[in-house]
Amino acid sequence: MLASALALAAFAATAASPRTLAARGSWAAFDRMSQCEAVTRALLPEDVRRPATVLTFLYDRSGRRNGELSIRFRRPLREGSSVILTVGQQPFDLIARGQAAWSRGPAQEAAIVSAVRAASGARVTSRDQAGRRMTDRFLLNGAPTAIDAAAAACAIAPLRP
Repeated sequence: MLASALALAAFAATAASPRTLAARGSWAAFDRMSQCEAVTRALLPEDVRRPATVLTFLYDRSGRRNGELSIRFRRPLREGSSVILTVGQQPFDLIARGQAAWSRGPAQEAAIVSAVRAASGARVTSRDQAGRRMTDRFLLNGAPTAIDAAAAACAIAPLRP
């Protein structure tokens, strides 16, 4: 699992120069100055040539995002397809467009974070453009630490390098 966190850190380093806040289990948290994120990748993608589905909790210093859930899928979604995130046994209907899905607002975001704290795993299910069912699974070990680190970091002014 430490390898997963290190792989996430390497992935994030290519997108920008974030400051690593925490890495535990299969999760990592990063501070990107204007926003902070807790992030993990799906287990065992069906096609290792494609990037894995990525699940992220986003926070920003403006307060506009305070635990917004974002999922970037490995393949584009079918137009009008529903996306269901199941944390433990609790399902959440997400907003989907293109190759991504998001939480529906602050109340749902708080419920998802609460469910993540109590569960050991999650899965997200949808359909790709060809109508094939996609299911990605995520481990939640380390998620509370990463979420708390991201939330705390964006609650204060950014540190200058």
